Amino acid sequence: MKPKYDFLVIGSGLAGLTYALKVAKFGSVALISKAKLEESNTYYAQGGIAAVTYQPDSYQKHVEDTHIAGDGLCNPEVVEMVIKEAPERIKELIDWGAEFDKGPDGHYDLAKEGGHSEKRILHHKDNTGFEIQRALIEQVKKCESIDILDYYFALDLITQHHLGFHVVKDKTDIECYGIYALNRRTKDIITILSKTVFLATGGIGNVYHTTTNPSIATGDGIAMVYRAMGMIENMEFVQFHPTSLYNLQERPSFLITEAIRGFGAILLTQDGNEFMHKYDQRGCLAPRDVVARAIDNELKIRGEEFVYLKCTHLDAEELKSHFPNIYAKCLELGIEITKDYIPVVPAAHYACGGVKVNLDGQTSIKNLYAAGEVSCTGLHGANRLASNSLLEAVVYSHKAAMHSISMFKKIEFCKGVPDWNDEGTSLPEEMILITQELKELQQIMTNYVGIVRSNLRLKRALDRLEIIYKETESLYEQSTVSQNLCELRNSINVAYCIIKMAKSRRESRGLHYNIDYPEKYILY
Repeated sequence: MKPKYDFLVIGSGLAGLTYALKVAKFGSVALISKAKLEESNTYYAQGGIAAVTYQPDSYQKHVEDTHIAGDGLCNPEVVEMVIKEAPERIKELIDWGAEFDKGPDGHYDLAKEGGHSEKRILHHKDNTGFEIQRALIEQVKKCESIDILDYYFALDLITQHHLGFHVVKDKTDIECYGIYALNRRTKDIITILSKTVFLATGGIGNVYHTTTNPSIATGDGIAMVYRAMGMIENMEFVQFHPTSLYNLQERPSFLITEAIRGFGAILLTQDGNEFMHKYDQRGCLAPRDVVARAIDNELKIRGEEFVYLKCTHLDAEELKSHFPNIYAKCLELGIEITKDYIPVVPAAHYACGGVKVNLDGQTSIKNLYAAGEVSCTGLHGANRLASNSLLEAVVYSHKAAMHSISMFKKIEFCKGVPDWNDEGTSLPEEMILITQELKELQQIMTNYVGIVRSNLRLKRALDRLEIIYKETESLYEQSTVSQNLCELRNSINVAYCIIKMAKSRRESRGLHYNIDYPEKYILY
């Protein structure tokens, strides 16, 4: 008997948990998590969530900051909607138990980050995502109508392509009926049917060698939608966080939040000189794309592997109070941030593109919704403004929940869906066939499709990716399904989308900087 649900949620970050809590009042819910519930990009989000809460800030200022960071590609309707809904959505998080830091006067202790014209970032120390996720997981575990399926890996969306006959006239006719999922504990593959499916699978960071994302961020949701012929857009805009902790012994890279620069930290070259004002009048508080390119340029000019972040001039006790996790992490490595400089380097951090959705979080595939980093809403444009990501996730999960609640009773479960067919397959003889392909993929993306690109680099990347793709597809057809193999396959699909869309954009804009098209956006 195939399990059936009114609502199926894939992913346990902010978007997935919020959606699950909202729809659980109306029907049965399955919440699938690739690992434990806590493992998501939300969990690692340090900085905070942006919202207009006090004067002299205003909606218009937040709107303008978002458009400036997005370099002309933000959807104005989306920007207005998300920013105006922010206070109400954040109030819901607080009602669910999330706590944000307050000052002695009882008002929220708002931080300022790069690209923001006012202090408007609500935060909990330097582990805001952890605090939000903690509160939401507590609520989810109390909800009897939510079945938690942790350590389940979503393999593919079930659409007409799996029904054994061709009924798709064009891409607008595709429907989603559920998913195939691998039980990581038992290795069984189950067929889960659902009236609606909500994708909240997170980011793509592990397509690159250096990333702040957890190991589970392999672009699974984007790849599943791509294979199902759904609409994907803006994948060329990959945000590299300017400041991850330089530590060759650790992956993923530990994030040094942008809020620490908002607090007053300064970027220096290894010989102790400030450099950001050469690139932007906003200095260390310029948007992330500008800061990351500036650091990348300094490293290439000097032949060095990192720059420094200086905090030693700041009040020591306040620094430790505001950023206790960063202080503790650096101390483990022998770096006392009130006395020592922090070595930092850019790392792949956030995908501004993804599965295209409308204002209600609907994808181009019927009965399939998406929110969070897996989606492309139009809010971020060519470059995400700092701390707008958690905000986007909570607003769009609400929109998707409200729309799917209004629709699910009109939807019937699909009949005749076959179980997963792995007849004739066997385990790969050597795991090196998978691990080596992944290493090659990550090196290709890092060296050719990173912070600064060129037409030649993109062509070489695509040529080399084609070889890896053919080898992996051949291995996939012969092999029993495993998480490692499927993650590699997903990463290849995502890398292809990034490269193809980067090749198609014949300009430099936002996070996509191509040295062959410097006229749109020069480095400095």
